[in-house]
Amino acid sequence: MGSPRHVPVLLDRVVSLLAPALERDGLADGERTVLVDCTLGLGGHTEAVLERCPHARVIGIDRDPQALAMSRERLASYGDRFTGVLAVYDEIADVIEDQGLDHVDGVLFDLGVSSMQLDLPERGFAYAVDAPLDMRMGSTGPTAADVLNTYSAADLARVLKEYGEEKMARRIADAVVRERAVEPFTTSGRLVALLYDVIPAPARRTGGHPAKRTFQALRMEVNDELGVLRRAMPAAVDAIGVGGRVVVESYHSLEDRLVKRVFADATRLDVPDDLPFVPEGAEPSYRLVTRGSEQANAEEIEENPRAASVRLRAIERTRPSSTSSTTRGKGARR
Repeated sequence: MGSPRHVPVLLDRVVSLLAPALERDGLADGERTVLVDCTLGLGGHTEAVLERCPHARVIGIDRDPQALAMSRERLASYGDRFTGVLAVYDEIADVIEDQGLDHVDGVLFDLGVSSMQLDLPERGFAYAVDAPLDMRMGSTGPTAADVLNTYSAADLARVLKEYGEEKMARRIADAVVRERAVEPFTTSGRLVALLYDVIPAPARRTGGHPAKRTFQALRMEVNDELGVLRRAMPAAVDAIGVGGRVVVESYHSLEDRLVKRVFADATRLDVPDDLPFVPEGAEPSYRLVTRGSEQANAEEIEENPRAASVRLRAIERTRPSSTSSTTRGKGARR
């Protein structure tokens, strides 16, 4: 087993976006705000928040038992300011309720695969090392090998095209179906070799490693990443109290579009366009904190290549919503 590294993307910017919600004026000694880190991983973002926001406690969610155990060890010195929960982040509302809270002050998503999962060959996420085709972020459910060996050519092509934006999707899918009839796929090395054979040399010279898009697509399919995010985002927006913030780092265009749409719906002014004034009480309950999506600068990308594709967005609740149960003012206190 390798030694996993964890370099959080845009760490300083993420903490600065969360801090106004977690370190508010007027907090008394012993009074705590609450952040839900929906993608805990090895706890890099959580550790920075606990260090820099002394009034905050963090509930960290991860579906990966291995990551959760490692983060608990890393964050043990913070005592009861950190609580780790084994769950998928679309269960955020249940997690908050189970912690005895009505609402929270912040929610963080750092989407995609974690550094730990990439760095451990036996997890099967990386195409640079021959390893079992697993790719599960948790410990249950179908693996990438199951997808390759059971999906029809049409379904495989759909996955590769939609999630991997792979131009050779149908060609790859047909080759997989043909080859699995000879022998089922079990390891990443054989899949990588197939991709080198199927993708023409001119196409392999652009867009990075020829396996990158296929592996991304398989990972997203195995873990239902878009489905989970589609369920989690509205729940996260609803979970914050007045002054609370949701911060999201996404690395795939489909993820970013989904986040953008949820934030746009939450901040939309729901009055006729020709109305000369905004009636009292009709103002949106949220405001966008970032203008569009923020990206990493050249220095950040050089230090952490994973930052090259990041899109960062944040939203804040400004008033209670008549359609939400979150009507009790300035966040949860425990």
